[in-house]
Amino acid sequence: MSSDLHTACQTDTLAGRVLHDTGVSVTECYQCGKCSAGCPLADEMDITPSQTLRMLQLEMPDLDEEVLRSSTIWLCLTCEMCYARCPKEIDLPKVMDALRAESLRRKVANPKARDIIAFHRSFLDSIRTCGRLYEILLIVAYKMRTRHLLQDLLLAPKLFVRGKLNPIPELIHGRDHMARIFARAANKESQ
Repeated sequence: MSSDLHTACQTDTLAGRVLHDTGVSVTECYQCGKCSAGCPLADEMDITPSQTLRMLQLEMPDLDEEVLRSSTIWLCLTCEMCYARCPKEIDLPKVMDALRAESLRRKVANPKARDIIAFHRSFLDSIRTCGRLYEILLIVAYKMRTRHLLQDLLLAPKLFVRGKLNPIPELIHGRDHMARIFARAANKESQ
């Protein structure tokens, strides 16, 4: 283990937690800004991707808290444009995913991300239940979580007529394997 990796793993900072969870060292970033310049949602973010990395590098608890409470980590599309442009090949989408998980774990998620979190949980519930995406379950779970019951109501019949919403879920074989994957992920998350 390199001394940089060892040192970061020894700390209880957010950067150390990200390194532990993802294997990605934010200290590798030298602030070229290519990630922010290429991000399709950078203008919508309260903290740009490069600023997020810099705040993590500083290892200051108040900045760590600001990162976890930001809308940036929830707006990230994980499109990997930043990863493709990064000269140091820092897997920023993986970092953002770890930050989202940590934000949920600490219960400090940005209130503006409520609908995004509801969609994320509804999507995973569909995968957990059917082994693949079942759109109707996703829609119903999302609507119940967000209470946006009438939003897009007139769109559903059009999707159904076009065959985009199948009333019967397609269940994959080996859903028990999928259940084990979810159980391992939940067990790792609780550690």
